[in-house]
Amino acid sequence: MKEADDMKKVAFTTLGCKVNSYETEALWEIFRQKGYQRVSDTKAADVYIVNTCLVTNTAAGKSRQMIHRVLKHNPDADILVMGCLSQLEAEKVLAEKNVRAIVGTNDREKLLGYLDEYHEKGKKINGINRVENRRKFGNLAVSGYSDHQRAFLKIEDGCDNYCSYCIIPYARGPVRSKPLDEVMEEAEILAKSHQEIILTGIHTGGYGKDIEDVTFATLLWKLAAENNLPRIRISSIEIHELTDEVIEILSGSKRFVHHLHIPLQSGSDKILKLMNRKYDTAYYKDRINKIRKALPDLSVTTDIIVGFPKETEADFVDTLTFAEMIGFNELHVFPYSKRPGTVAAKMTDDIPGNIKKERVGRLIALGEKMAKDAIKAMIGKKLEVIVERRKGDYLTGHSAGYIHVAFKGSDDLIGRKVDVILDREAYPLSVGSLVNK
Repeated sequence: MKEADDMKKVAFTTLGCKVNSYETEALWEIFRQKGYQRVSDTKAADVYIVNTCLVTNTAAGKSRQMIHRVLKHNPDADILVMGCLSQLEAEKVLAEKNVRAIVGTNDREKLLGYLDEYHEKGKKINGINRVENRRKFGNLAVSGYSDHQRAFLKIEDGCDNYCSYCIIPYARGPVRSKPLDEVMEEAEILAKSHQEIILTGIHTGGYGKDIEDVTFATLLWKLAAENNLPRIRISSIEIHELTDEVIEILSGSKRFVHHLHIPLQSGSDKILKLMNRKYDTAYYKDRINKIRKALPDLSVTTDIIVGFPKETEADFVDTLTFAEMIGFNELHVFPYSKRPGTVAAKMTDDIPGNIKKERVGRLIALGEKMAKDAIKAMIGKKLEVIVERRKGDYLTGHSAGYIHVAFKGSDDLIGRKVDVILDREAYPLSVGSLVNK
């Protein structure tokens, strides 16, 4: 084994979703096996890998910025780029200084070989392939996360929903599911060093659409029956995929945390139709009521887009009213971002930026109030918390219901599951007391 000072150094910059985080870790395993040392992207490295995002204008801008920024740490470094930005803007990304090779949202495992090929031939490599030709799940897997107590497990890629505002289906392609036995094998590996596994994908609840006699519920049944797995969280699921069977599994197994992130996007039926969502507010409310009846302590978080084309003040008030009626535990609020190539990009009546900003502020304020109220309702109750890190005098971690809590304790608790009594709401990081056993 080489001494650390003699090892080539690689740094990763990851933008965007949890799927990107998973894919970065999978690529790191390939580089680690080839003798690379991982360093922070704020340090000098021989190779910088930028995993890009294109879901909003802001994300795309940050991705381009990071491609430029890493060179200040080593102006002679090799840069490799992957992700949604390179998938859809390949020529622009490949033209950037020191970018040696690119892949998009597939074939990431080829990047190291492309780097070797570049140094052999001196020619930049465009490894992009067309998303419509993809029919199989990419060959990526993760055996562990060196500095995380909670592990992502990517179970599928791609999306067939084609919401009118979303560029992701064009960047990722159709749903491709990881074979069931491979999901179970990876879950068992991750269980050896992690207290929580987070099932993730571009369209997580679409798992199994491309596999005969397999559904998302099939996977959940298998996971529930496996005794040696830790607690499991679903990263995100669409409301129409919370079928009666899925609800039955979640309520009948202690393995799954009682927290679901269920995107809403708008509380206006007019806007939901323009967005090409697969439900209206009446359906959304009915399914929420049904799952809360089965899981009375359920924590529900959501995404909402503000300022979609043709959104009137009345439409926005409908969203405020509906969100408050549902009683979410937390809101993730995004101003609408026009993505060229989508159906919504061709719509007129775009909302002025100042109005978007004002509406975002109002919705964030409501979200903070609901989050604080939800936390206050839990004061005095015992939370199961995975200890993630130290922050000053406190340890911090997330409860099963995704409350972020700080409490006094020793460093040997990091990475363990402990019980904490919630003492005080202080959103976004509340305060509790360790239960000594």
